[in-house]
Amino acid sequence: MIKLENIRKSFGEKVVLQDVTAEMEAGKTNLIIGASGSGKTVLMKCMVGLVKPDSGRVLYNGQDFTAMNDKEKKGIRQEIGMLFQGSALFDSMTVEQNVMFPLDMFSMGNYKEKQKRVAECLDRVNLSDAAKKFPAEISGGMKKRVGIARAIVLNPKYLFCDEPNSGLDPQTSLVIDKLISELTKEFNITTVINTHDMNTVMESGDHIIYMYQGLKQWEGTNKEIVFAKDEKLNDFIFASEFLRDAKEMRQMEMFQDQNWRSKLPANKKEDPGTGA
Repeated sequence: MIKLENIRKSFGEKVVLQDVTAEMEAGKTNLIIGASGSGKTVLMKCMVGLVKPDSGRVLYNGQDFTAMNDKEKKGIRQEIGMLFQGSALFDSMTVEQNVMFPLDMFSMGNYKEKQKRVAECLDRVNLSDAAKKFPAEISGGMKKRVGIARAIVLNPKYLFCDEPNSGLDPQTSLVIDKLISELTKEFNITTVINTHDMNTVMESGDHIIYMYQGLKQWEGTNKEIVFAKDEKLNDFIFASEFLRDAKEMRQMEMFQDQNWRSKLPANKKEDPGTGA
């Protein structure tokens, strides 16, 4: 797992993160949500080492990532897969070459071994037929799947996704959400997703952190979020009348489910500070 302990970060006089403590669990889709300027992007950058927190610790399976030198951090980074918002594929490389790029950087295997691993990953994201194509020759959804194949080619323990559904139509977004969720569970990956997509929140949110003005305002699951009493969270998630109606329908469906009702904590109280 990845554990955050009292993460604080400021840029000049602007406080971006205030004592954020949380755990990102293995085998689960961990979401960070929040409005623009809430601190969620900076929080993810602190987790992967692109930004150093002013105080606090980021622990990877108990190892203090923030205290490591560059050489020590390299070992952790080799266990990290990244899916970028714009896919970030190399236009001059084929799909196959793009997926092979991390293997060329970090793997000691020969070309045939690398080619075999690339083929396995492309097959897993249903892109075997696109191996020889260039990024300009494939759709936006296919580019995202190439990005996922590249992110998992090194068998990462940790997968970070920045707005994986950005620019995609709703149907393609569902495909990407399902694929990431399946890979997370299949390989027991600690997946962290930065997203504004409410479908991702409701369908894939095994563990959700809602950021508000640098604070962890609420924490829970996609089922618990339907019954959350936190006003700021509800204003963000269920902003439109349509979504408020959808929330009420989901609540009714879940109350009719006897199995779910038995799991709902009867006396769970929300913390005034975090809404959790």
